[in-house]
Amino acid sequence: MDKEVESCCVEGDNSSNCRCELKTPQCDAAGSTAVVAVVTPEKIIVSNCGDSRAVFCRNGVAIPLSSDHKPDRPDELLRIQKAGGRVIYWDGARVLGVLAMSRAIGDNYLKPFVIPEPDVTVTERTGEDECLILASDGLWDVVSNDTACGVVRMCLRARTPPSPPGSPGSDAAAARAATESSDKACSDASILLTKLALARNSSDNVSVVVVDLSRNHH
Repeated sequence: MDKEVESCCVEGDNSSNCRCELKTPQCDAAGSTAVVAVVTPEKIIVSNCGDSRAVFCRNGVAIPLSSDHKPDRPDELLRIQKAGGRVIYWDGARVLGVLAMSRAIGDNYLKPFVIPEPDVTVTERTGEDECLILASDGLWDVVSNDTACGVVRMCLRARTPPSPPGSPGSDAAAARAATESSDKACSDASILLTKLALARNSSDNVSVVVVDLSRNHH
C-alpha cells in the first residue's frame, strides 16, 4: 500500500492507476495509519501501522491487540535516532516536531524516520470472546479501552434475543434474524462510540468498526 501511495506522488508517472488527488506538490505529506483484522473461528490476526488500534473484550476484560506506534515509545524512539532523526516535543512527541506517530502509510517526506512496516499479532480464540473494536486515534485519544468495550458490551446485550426453540419460523429465518440483530448492535455501538468521542472534543478523525465475536465463534 505504501508503494502505491508513493507511485501516486511521482511527478510525470503515467503508469500509475491512481485516481486519487494525491498528485499535488504536497502529496509527499499525505499519509494514513491502518489497522486490519482477519477473524477466523480459531484466531484473530491483527496488523497495525501507526496509532489506530485494535482492542477486544474477553469475559468483560478489555485487551489491546496492537501497540500504538508513537515517537516516544522507547523502541521507536531508538529506531528513529539510529536512522538520524529526532523526536521533538511540540504539543506531544513528534517525529522532527511534525508527525505524532512513528509509522504510517505515505508521509514520504519523513522517511526513513517514519516507516510503513506493520506489527502483526495472532490471538487464539476462546468461547469467552465478546467483541472486537478497530478504531483510529480520534477515538482512543479520548476514550479508554475499558470504556469502549463497556459501551460495545452494553449494545450487544441490548440486541433482540433469539427466538426460543420450537417457535414459529424456520431455522434459516431465525439465523437471519439473529444476524440482523447482531449487525444492528455493532452499528449502534460504533455510532455511539463515535458520538462519545466527538462529545469529548476529539480533535482528530474518528473511525470505528465493531465486530460481534460471540456470533462468529463456532
